[in-house]
Amino acid sequence: QVQLVESGGGLVQPGGSLRLSCEASGNVMSMYEMRWYRQAPGKSRDGVAFITSGGTTNYAESVKGRFDISRDNAKNTVYLQMNSLRPEDTAVYYCNARNARDNYWGQGTQVTVSS
Repeated sequence: QVQLVESGGGLVQPGGSLRLSCEASGNVMSMYEMRWYRQAPGKSRDGVAFITSGGTTNYAESVKGRFDISRDNAKNTVYLQMNSLRPEDTAVYYCNARNARDNYWGQGTQVTVSS
């Protein structure tokens, strides 16, 4: 069982930045593809970015050029650097770890972009 704990959410003005962190329990994060999802009120949970165990990244079109996903396997942590934030980025952000056998979720962290 892998536990994921997100942090770094909060209230930020439009155009601002936040960095989310997701720390995985144990020393197994290198075995998983790591993903960030988000869910706004009344909407589905959508993928934002993912990074493979080999470091390949992919992003949703809506965040390309503004968000950056990275991982530090030694620290068992994945990051989501969010720049040029917009009100439509407001959502609960969830961390996800998956491989062919397992699929784990964090509890989520709220990001609110508002003036």
